[in-house]
Amino acid sequence: MLEVTGLNAAYGQAHILFDVVLETKAGEVVVLLGRNGAGKSTTLKSLMGLVRPLSGEVRFRGTRIDRLQPFQVARLGLGYVPEDRRIFGDLTVTENLETGRQPKRDGAAQWTPAKLFELFPNLGRMQDRRGARMSGGEQQMLTIARTLMGNPLTVLLDEPSEGLSPLIVEQMAAAILDLKKEGLSVLLSEQNLHFAQVVADRAYIIETGQIRYSGTMQELAANDAIREQYLSL
Repeated sequence: MLEVTGLNAAYGQAHILFDVVLETKAGEVVVLLGRNGAGKSTTLKSLMGLVRPLSGEVRFRGTRIDRLQPFQVARLGLGYVPEDRRIFGDLTVTENLETGRQPKRDGAAQWTPAKLFELFPNLGRMQDRRGARMSGGEQQMLTIARTLMGNPLTVLLDEPSEGLSPLIVEQMAAAILDLKKEGLSVLLSEQNLHFAQVVADRAYIIETGQIRYSGTMQELAANDAIREQYLSL
């Protein structure tokens, strides 16, 4: 689905990513783990075209996308859920969903508001509520639902559990597992190792902009030394 090789990125003169290599397959949940400031969000933004890579290649379903604009990447079927949510506060839940609507896509699950309200029952109970009057967890659900209205084949989730209550985190994990059942490929950045262990098949660890570890979640769970070195606070 998604293949990244030799990805380098910077903000001005600050070189942030160094030769990042990763991949995701159809129907697979992959997590990019790392401490705050390790380069997780920059990686996802670079894949989406929001940060222009200095070098390297990003291929989505075999098509090179690292020189495309974000709207062009989205039209190919790569969805992005930013860390800061960016919902429209003056629009209702239903109106926010409509802003993300794209045509049906071959090979992708087709999402409707009714189907999304099954995935996120909380949203179904507040269809006419304005975004600004929702809690942080509800806004996070809405942001994911709005992205799914684009019928993506792969979804990039930036820190989906950050700042949420344990109950909402549990609901978020269940939703990600449901997306996997629908055949979506999911790449998420996370600091919450427990959350990652619940949802992910494979893991990458990034530290100071470099991939330091790659393996299954089971392998990572059994490797105390790696977790202590790269994930402990």
